[in-house]
Amino acid sequence: MSRKERIVLAYAGGAEAADGIQRLAGDHGADVVTVTVDVGQGQALDQVREAALAAGAIRAHVLDAREEFARQYILPALQAGALYGGRYPMTSSLARPLIASKLVEVARIEHAGTIAHGARGRGNDLLPLDLSVRALDSAIRLLASARGQPVAGAGTYSVDANLWGRSIEYGVLEDPWQEAPAEIYTLTRSAALAPDTPAYVEISFDKGVPGAVNGITMSFTELIESLTTIAGGHGVGRIDTIERRQGGIVSREISEAPAAVVLHAAHRELETFVLARDLERLKRELSLKYADLVYNGLWFTPMREALDAFHRKVQEQVTGTTRVKLFKGTCEVVGRKAPSAAHIVGESASVAQA
Repeated sequence: MSRKERIVLAYAGGAEAADGIQRLAGDHGADVVTVTVDVGQGQALDQVREAALAAGAIRAHVLDAREEFARQYILPALQAGALYGGRYPMTSSLARPLIASKLVEVARIEHAGTIAHGARGRGNDLLPLDLSVRALDSAIRLLASARGQPVAGAGTYSVDANLWGRSIEYGVLEDPWQEAPAEIYTLTRSAALAPDTPAYVEISFDKGVPGAVNGITMSFTELIESLTTIAGGHGVGRIDTIERRQGGIVSREISEAPAAVVLHAAHRELETFVLARDLERLKRELSLKYADLVYNGLWFTPMREALDAFHRKVQEQVTGTTRVKLFKGTCEVVGRKAPSAAHIVGESASVAQA
């Protein structure tokens, strides 16, 4: 008796995802193994596992990848200054290669020749995931199941959430003229309702790695969560952008990324303070390249590895503290200090006297 085909399905839970399991099993006569990757989306993942098994999956893997996501994906992008279009911190784009790597990892363990997912084909969900899987294992067959992995969220919106923030699309947001309704936001308070007193936050970096907030040492994951709470409470982190996607698609996306907004501003300012002018300018030029690379699904490439090596070298100089002011939806750098600051100031004074 021949062994049934085995399909690994990216699974987020919900009625549509359960239907995806049943359809894959029925249409392909396959055993379905689900993979749910915890990248900080805030779901009750034990319930997701139970729902997958109840829907007919032969096994349901739930993987905690929050720390890996923070250290191996978010941190390199932060150090690279990677903001797509100069604004978007790519909350969902950064999670795609990590999810792809876990799907491939489980497929190998389960001896599965096919990976299925429910990423939407219209936007930038489908291509980055597919490119990442193919880069990691070209022998694996890809199956895009329209109902395999629905996005989280309610109503007519499509919401993708993780540790780095939330991305919201579709619904009334399709009209770029319409202001985003208040109901879509969960991480950030309206600027009008934010406190009338500003918050001052000091973020300390050691060789480009943020490690403390207001003098309190934290893991990078904890630091992101802390800044999300503080900055979001002051209305900081809402980003309304128009994205130019592959295939000529122009799409509007709303993001909530309080920690990303604060950390990018603080890190960029500290780099400007401590790096030589020519190096800092080159770094900014390469930031655009890095953002495009991540957004287009080219994480697993020699180009990204080479850029990471450059940025790691640059970060050896990026040690110090940046003070930011959070007030009514704004994030303003109001102070900076670094061990090398005295040398920098002294050098400037010497040049002026000459």
